[in-house]
Order: sequence, then structure tokens, then C-alpha cells
Amino acid sequence: MKTLYCILFSMILITSCASTQQTTVPAVASSTAVQNTAVTQPASPTRSPDFTASPIPSIPPQASETQAPEPTASLTATVPPTATPSPQPTLAPDQWKKLPVVPTISDTVVQIYRQGLQSGNNPRAFSKVGDCGSTPAWFLGDFDRGPLFYRLGSYEQLTGVIQEFQGSFGRTSLAARSGFNAAALFVTLWADHTYCHTNETPLACEYRIHKPVIAFIMLGTNDVWHPAEFEPDMRKIIEYSIDNGIVPILSTKADNTEGDFRINATIAQLAQEYDIPLWNFWLAMQSLPDQGLQEDKAHLTWARNFFDDPEAMTKAWPIRNLTALQILDAVWRKVTADYNISK
Repeated sequence: MKTLYCILFSMILITSCASTQQTTVPAVASSTAVQNTAVTQPASPTRSPDFTASPIPSIPPQASETQAPEPTASLTATVPPTATPSPQPTLAPDQWKKLPVVPTISDTVVQIYRQGLQSGNNPRAFSKVGDCGSTPAWFLGDFDRGPLFYRLGSYEQLTGVIQEFQGSFGRTSLAARSGFNAAALFVTLWADHTYCHTNETPLACEYRIHKPVIAFIMLGTNDVWHPAEFEPDMRKIIEYSIDNGIVPILSTKADNTEGDFRINATIAQLAQEYDIPLWNFWLAMQSLPDQGLQEDKAHLTWARNFFDDPEAMTKAWPIRNLTALQILDAVWRKVTADYNISK
């Protein structure tokens, strides 16, 4: 009866991706998850899926003196023991709102990365973990489709990171589906058994197959119905990622459907505690018209990824993709800075 209730209740979730012209299944409640059909990029979407974005004044082009490393053929380094986070101070209740969109990357991240290389992770791969807003039709997919689908404008310094991670931008993650919340990543029922082992979770399956060194963790919109379960589930995701030598990039969300920003506060506190990157996407949204949200206050405004188009850059989706590239670039530069890179 409880399962039936969860299914019926979640079918009316405003944060589902029904507007993406796909069959949408219920959002996950507690240990329940959802399955959806493949997402295809609409020619002119009128409503975007349920996730975040970010603005321009906060994120200028990076300084020219930090040139992108050459694409990596092989990496050599001494690998330290598994990274364990040092105790970090607790954030004040609203302090997360002032944290930068793209943070300074810590040495803890380098330790996690090196552990991943020792474990055989691919230094040119990253994964996406989240709901339908994490699928390539909306998030970063254009950067594997070629320059006809994006324009960097004054952000040409991002060319290096785009070249380095080719193949991950347009890849459909096995840990990103419509309606997913944090609990869904550990429910074996929702793993894609075309690729995943019996009793393998979506998160474990994605990490085993893709072997990324970095993962965007973009959750929270579909967790508003069970906020007490969000923190422990996120801890499991973070610790599982770190244990597998995968640097988790945590993202705040653009919406405030829970009404008190508790989910963003939790995400920021966890990033602080584990000393991992926080992509403060919420802050990046604040200078956009209506904070980048449509009338439902859950879906993002859409435009093409033309970073040289002032009108496009008043919309949420190109800003989301720009700032995602920027934090990926920041992590990549930090973790490769001390390596001997040979072609």
C-alpha cells in the first residue's frame, strides 16, 4: 500500500521532467526510484527539466596565465593513502549563500584523484549523477556534438577541458534518470540491467563501467518530500565516490521548493565537511531574470549554449553549462598541476 501511495503521489511532482517530451515516471520516495525513457534534445524546448543554472557577473573568464594543460596521454605520480577529510568548521545557517560559484580546489581533491588513478579510473572521464536535468539533452551534451552546437565567446580558455573530457559530455549516465533522488542511487531495481550486474545499484554500475575520476552530484529537487533522508543518503553517495577514488562535485539547486533552503544548506555543509568542491549554482542564478526559473519556480529557462549571445546568457541553461565547465576546468587544473604529463 505504501509503495502504491508513493507512486500515485509522485506522479504529480512538479519537479518531474514531463515537459521534456518524454515519458516521465514517478519521483523516488525514500528507497523508491523511477525509470524513464531516453531523453532526446528538443529542437526548441519551452520548458526545461528540474535542475539548476547560474549567472554571468559572478563568473568572469579565467585569467590568461592559467593555460590549460595539453590533453593527457599518460600520467605518473606517487599515490598517497586513501584521503580522509579533516574536521571542518560548521557553516552558519545562511553562509552557503555567500560561497563562490566556483571554489578554490583543495588538496584533499588531489588525494582522492590520485587514489582513483591507482584504482584504474580513467583520467579523461567524468560522470553525471542526478535526475533528468543531468542527462545530455540538457546538461553538457552539446560539447560532444561539436562547435555548431555551442560558442565559447570570451571563454575560449575552456577549450582545453572540453577536449580533455571528450566522450563524457554527451554520454548518458547510468546514474542519472528522471525523478531520481538521493535514495534512488542505491536501489538495485532502478539499475539498467542491460549493462548492470544483478543486485548492482545505479551508482555502482555507472562507476564500474565508466571509471570516472570526477562526478557531478546534482540532487535535491526530488528530495523535498523526504528531507530528513537527504543528508544520510548524500553521505553514502559522497563516501562511496571517495572510496572509489572519484572526486564528487556537489551542486546547490536553483529552486527552493522546500521553502527554507534546507537542502542547499545541507549540500554546502557536506561539501565543507568532506573538503570537496561545492558548485554554488544557486548563487550563479541570482542575477538572472526570475533567478533563472520559469513560472512554476522549479524548471529552468532555456537558451542555446552560445556564451557570446547576451540574450542567451540571460537564461539559466547556458549559464548552468558554462559554470559546470568552469568548475570541471578548475578541478582538472588542480589535480593535474603536479603531474608529469607525457604525450
